[in-house]
Amino acid sequence: MSRRRAAEKREVHPDPKFGDNIVTKFMNCLMYEGKKSVAETIVYGAFERIQKRTGQDPIRVFHEALTNVRPAVEVRSRRVGGATYQVPIEVRPDRSQALAIRWLISSSRARSENTMEERLSGELLDAAQNRGVAVKKREDTHRMADANKAFSHYRW
Repeated sequence: MSRRRAAEKREVHPDPKFGDNIVTKFMNCLMYEGKKSVAETIVYGAFERIQKRTGQDPIRVFHEALTNVRPAVEVRSRRVGGATYQVPIEVRPDRSQALAIRWLISSSRARSENTMEERLSGELLDAAQNRGVAVKKREDTHRMADANKAFSHYRW
């Protein structure tokens, strides 16, 4: 982390199909080795599958899944007098969104379906219905923060 100044936020342009900035951020996190068109194909294919399976607007399902996975609190390690404590802190909105995107993508990659489109659409549908691995990750994070509530006075 730089000590000189805070990193400037880069502007993300909305995606071409739906005009949504968060979908673009999601694609950028999904992308490997600069292959944006492959990431676009995967995301739009997953949205098509969601549209066919549920008949709902895929963007609405995507945003619902994202809000269900977003953490409100997390634990940070804090060293006090030779002991390391897990201190619960509130998560900033931009960080909670980034964590939710990361958790959705990693849990999608860990699924056992054949193509990434199937995995991503399945994970998004599960997260929209408040189940799945990404939601479990958020629950575990909240549970960890709740268990370490006694150390909240070490917040900085």
